[in-house]
Order: sequence, then structure tokens, then C-alpha cells
Amino acid sequence: MSRALLVGGAAAAMMGSLLSAQTASAAPSLATPGPNKVTIEVATVNGSGCRPGTAAVAVSEDNTAFTVTYSEYLAKVGVGATPTDFRKNCQLSLIVHVPQGFTYAISSTDYRGFASLERGAIGTQKASYYFQGSPDTASRTHTFRGPLADNWQVTNVNSWPQLVWKNCGENRNFNINTELRVNAGTSDPKKTTSIMAMDSTDGVIKSEYRFAWKTCP
Repeated sequence: MSRALLVGGAAAAMMGSLLSAQTASAAPSLATPGPNKVTIEVATVNGSGCRPGTAAVAVSEDNTAFTVTYSEYLAKVGVGATPTDFRKNCQLSLIVHVPQGFTYAISSTDYRGFASLERGAIGTQKASYYFQGSPDTASRTHTFRGPLADNWQVTNVNSWPQLVWKNCGENRNFNINTELRVNAGTSDPKKTTSIMAMDSTDGVIKSEYRFAWKTCP
């Protein structure tokens, strides 16, 4: 059975407890759970890792999160790879519709995929997101080293003071930038192939973004 590689699991649990405590003691304007009828439209899709039609977005039924599923997101180096295959990226611009009187931030994210890295090879997963026109960007980078042939998962948790909220009453797209990169390192790219993937042909492997909700004044 494949075992997922978890990054920041203990930190996620600790920060989750902290977030709950801070939420409970914050101003009454905080909304839990989120509002009804949240919908998301994909405004634009760009990047070598997500050709049009290869990225899908879905909101959870309880409005606590949304997921992004990729079907052709894979970086590789070595035998069978082209010179540009070592790096793949995807830029999504999303229109998030929420009921009037509410705003949101992203409290935590999960990214999942599969890696097959030869001994000495290095894989990198990078992600950032921000509201259109805002200078505040949340960015994280995770590194994986071969030998490795397994599913991977990384979890990023934002503490309450770190949350970046969409300004109330403003129509701003939510932008997500992700990147996968594979470096041959000390492995032999003439004899081996290393890959880093964040895609799913059956829709099982998804990136998840969890909402934090707040009422507007």
C-alpha cells in the first residue's frame, strides 16, 4: 500500500487548534460555518502544466473548501524528457461568488501528487495565491529528494494573523500559481528518468483550499 508523505502534519494540528482558539476569541463578525451558495468560475487558465480543459474546480457541499484537480500536470527530467519538461507551471484566475455581506480568506491548503525520483534527483513543489491587485501573496515551497517512489502530500496552515482577506465590496479574482520542478542532481539523466506529478486521471488526487469566513461591516 502506498504511503503518503505528510509535511507539517504536527504543525497543522497545532495551528488548527490555535486557529480555533483565536477564532473563538475574535470579534463577533466572524462567520462559522461559511455562507450558502458559494460558486466558483474559472476566469483564465495558463501554463505548461494545465492546458485548457485539464484543470477543474469544485466547491465542497458545506462551503468549507474548494478543490482543484489537474489531469496533465507532470514535470520530468532524463530519458524521454524534452529540455523544457523539467519545469511545469499553472496559473488559475478564479471568480469566487459569495453572498453579499461575507468575505473570505484561505486558512490552509493541501497539495497532493506522485513522485518518482532517482537517487540524487530533486523535486520541488511551489505554490502561491493572492487576490487580484493585492500586494499580499502567500507562498510556500517544498523539496523532495530521491530515491523516492510514492504519493506525496504537503499541508500549509495560516495562523489567524497571517490570513489575507478579500476586501469587502470589491470584485477581485483569486489567483493561484503553482509550479513543479525536477532537477537531475547527481542522478544520470542519460540513463534514468525522474518525475514530479500533481495530476489525477481519475479525479482522486486534488489540491484543496480551505476557507475562513468573516462577515463584512
